[in-house]
Amino acid sequence: MKRILTAVVLIPLVMLLIFKAPVWAMSLALAIVALAATHEYLNIVEGHGIEPFRTVTMLMVVLFFLPGTLPNLTVPQSQALFWAKFLLVLLGPIIFLSIALSRETLQGALPAAAASFVALPYIAVSLWSAAVPIWYFPFGAILVFYMLIVVWGGDIFAYYVGKNFGRNKLAPRISPGKTWEGTAASLIGAALLGSLILLHLPAIYNTLVRVHLMQSASVFGGTPAFKTPTLFTAILASVVINAAAQLGDLVESMIKRGANLKDSGSLLPGHGGVLDRIDALLFAAPVAVLTFVISGLHRIV
Repeated sequence: MKRILTAVVLIPLVMLLIFKAPVWAMSLALAIVALAATHEYLNIVEGHGIEPFRTVTMLMVVLFFLPGTLPNLTVPQSQALFWAKFLLVLLGPIIFLSIALSRETLQGALPAAAASFVALPYIAVSLWSAAVPIWYFPFGAILVFYMLIVVWGGDIFAYYVGKNFGRNKLAPRISPGKTWEGTAASLIGAALLGSLILLHLPAIYNTLVRVHLMQSASVFGGTPAFKTPTLFTAILASVVINAAAQLGDLVESMIKRGANLKDSGSLLPGHGGVLDRIDALLFAAPVAVLTFVISGLHRIV
């Protein structure tokens, strides 16, 4: 029951952020989520017997998002911030390895620097990329909505099929509950749901306008001329994004199991920690952005 109630509260909030939030509000929300997830990640790192550079890591993660919370950014300012973030990640290894020079026990210096740096691409960059379509692509909010349905829908298919029909374990050392049957169901469910969305973009758009999640593209009403992808493209994109999501789930299970932890935290009743809820998204979001660009879905009008 706690799991359902938490989802009932969070899903509407996520939908409002996707379709209604200005850039500064989205950036602030992502910063909060990223900080919570980074805190849990660093706890897992400590469970591996590594002492990360917690303060510097948290500071660099929050710096990745906070500039975007400034209202009324101009195009040149946005471009400058993009390159500033790129440089922050690029210089990350140099920063952490330099800080590691101060460690008395040099044997743990490199693991500490490496584990601390991973938080930047793993959490900060991945979460930021989840909002990239909204900020940079025409009608990108619909693409983010599609991505979430592919991830969440696939997860639901995997859970029910795996629970009722799962017989063959996928990765028993890493995640004993996952089965090949559940994995296949997740891919098939994602392909089905994702294709329905991409092949019916006008209907999805009109529904979102009716429920006031999107504004009409014209004061006179009407539907934009969406470029409907082919069935093959819709299926392939959905399968690729879902596969990335399932891999992200497995990776988080791996690092937790290495630290002898069941959940990354207990912040979300019935769901564990924040990292437990976004682990699939951390792999799915950057892969989705690349998929949109390569397939041409980033130009759906």
